[in-house]
This record gives sequence, C-alpha cells and structure tokens, in this order.
Amino acid sequence: MVNPQLLAVVEQFWHRLPGGTGVATEQTLGHLADLGGFEITGLAARHSAPHDGADAARQRMPVGSTLRFHRLPRPLMYESWLRFGWSSVDRFRRDASVLWASSMIVPPTAGPVVATVHDLDFLDHTERLSRRGQGFFPRTWTTARARAQIFVCPSKVVAADCVRHGAQPDRVVVVPWGVGPPRCRAGEAAEVVAGLGLPERYILWVGPIEPRKNPLGAEAALDRLGANRPAGDQIDLVIVGARSGHDEMAGVFDRLTRRVHRLSPVDDRTLSALYHQASVLFYPSLAEGFGLPVLEAMAHGTPVVTSSTTATAEVAGGAALAVDPSDTAQLAEALEAALRDGETRRRLIENGHARAAQLSWDTTAKGYADVFRSVL
Repeated sequence: MVNPQLLAVVEQFWHRLPGGTGVATEQTLGHLADLGGFEITGLAARHSAPHDGADAARQRMPVGSTLRFHRLPRPLMYESWLRFGWSSVDRFRRDASVLWASSMIVPPTAGPVVATVHDLDFLDHTERLSRRGQGFFPRTWTTARARAQIFVCPSKVVAADCVRHGAQPDRVVVVPWGVGPPRCRAGEAAEVVAGLGLPERYILWVGPIEPRKNPLGAEAALDRLGANRPAGDQIDLVIVGARSGHDEMAGVFDRLTRRVHRLSPVDDRTLSALYHQASVLFYPSLAEGFGLPVLEAMAHGTPVVTSSTTATAEVAGGAALAVDPSDTAQLAEALEAALRDGETRRRLIENGHARAAQLSWDTTAKGYADVFRSVL
C-alpha cells in the first residue's frame, strides 16, 4: 500500500534568515520521516542556479523526501497565490495527499490543506510591519481562512488569536514546537565561544532587532541593570541576529556602557555553544507565537528572563522569570536575580531542564501526523 503524500511548502528554507519557522518546519518534517506513514514532497519557488544557500536549503529536507520547484520565483509565486488565486499546485500532488502550508501561505489547490499559524501579531499591530509587510501578511490570513481545513498553532495564545480573528474553534489545533539535544557538548562550548572573541560571562539575545522583540525596552532595562552594578562587574551583551529594516531600530544598544557583541546568524553548533556559555537568555518580546530560543536555552541549562504577556510564558511553563516586558524595572530586577548565584538561579537551571524535556520534536511530529490523517 502506497503511503499518502504530504506536500509541504518549504520556501522559507531559502529565506536569508529562515528563523524559528524554518527550524520548526525542518524538525517536524525530519521527525515525520522517522515516524513513517507519509511520502514527503517539499515545494519551493524557482531559484536561479547558482543560488546562495541552495545547498543548505536542500539539506533541510529529510532523507528520502522529494523536492519540487514552482515555475515562478518567490515574489511572483506568493503574489499569484494570494492576490490572483491562480497557478494551482495540484500538479505536484497525488489524489491521496494533504498540503501543509507550513508558514500559513496557502496556494490554490483542490485538495485538503493544513495551515500552520505561527502568530497573528501582524493583524493587531500593523505598525510593526514594513510597508510591504502591511499589504502582504494580512492577506495571508484572509487566504488561509478561505482555503485551509485545519489551523495548527504552536501555543494556546496563537490558537486564541485565530478564533478571535474569525477561525472556527473546531478548526484550530494546538501542537507545540519541541527542542532537541544540544548540538555542541558543554565541554567544547567554552572553546567555541572563546574563538569568537567573546567573554566568559554575557547576556544572550537571540533573534532579529525588530519592534516586536522589544529592543528599546531591553536597552532601557540593561542600562538600568548596569547602573545598579559595580563598574568592575558589568556583563557584556551578545546579540545573535540581524538588524531590523526599521530606521528607529538602527542604533538600539549602541549607547549602552557595557560592551555589545553583534554576531551574524550562526550555524547550529555555534548557537548551541553560545547557549551553553551564556549567563542568561534575555527574551523580553512584546509578542511571540512560541519563542523557540526560550526552550532552546532551557535545554542548555541557561536561565531565561522573558515576557509574562506572550506565549513565551506558556512555553516556559513556570521555569523562567517571566515579567511585564513594558516594565524596565522588573526586567532589570529579573536579570539581576537570574545572574546572581543563589537559589533562584539554581531553580531556573533545574526547572528549565525539566521543562525542555517535556517538549520534543517527536511529540510535535506525532501531533502533526494526527492532524494530517484527520483531513485525509
């Protein structure tokens, strides 16, 4: 008996920064392949050869899967799907198949569709988007509502937002993301980090410098933290992520008295080493649909300071210091408590390990497999 086909939109693998959505799609597909039961086909836009990052993008597909390419490049492919509703992808799928819109961009198709909704902050705060984003992202939600049978969300926060923005509750399912074992051994991490010219102690920021990540609030909290510490006990900040296209974000963190180290996006092993060696992960977002760095840091035994008002508090499950991201005093106090050796820090490390052990990519893949079978 031939397994049903899973046709997954994987164009985000070709994005310059695949981000958390790329990681989640890659890990889910890989663990689905390990489970068996589906013939996996990835669908991407047309890319000119040679294309930067093409080999890395292909390597994100699981062994034994197939990769197909649309005849249009990414901008035209997305616009044709969302604006004009043509260029059906049914030629890429069999009769017994389900289409997974892994980043909520749903192409025209006559078959069943499962769409992953990573977050809907763009509907509530269009001011955080670029001009192009303001026209693009809301249309993805409108199209997904019309074409998808099931919406899968990584958190209850996103599921509630889907219902609030018009999705039927019985069409919304929560399947949390997971975390895997560290890619770098703890004993090797110090050498990797030293090779980057970084100090032994630092506060880690993982993610782009964009408005919803709350860099302005983070800067104020770090400034307050520094003012309350002796001059010889300042802790550097390490940023792993891209600068924002928003002009007001250009100089964020530049005025801090502490040393700020900006790293371009790094490979998985280097990121793992950075988590291992970090004194604390600082993740004070104003809006998150999940917040994968929170879970990754806890898996490495790194204390986390994050927001109490987003899905990161749900993800942390009580194993992080979660405070109001708009209160810079609370953020600074939480950082100080996480940095200070003592019961609070030991509890954060212990509880973080335990929480990370509860969420695995195997569980994520099993949840998705159940959803895919339900629409078949």
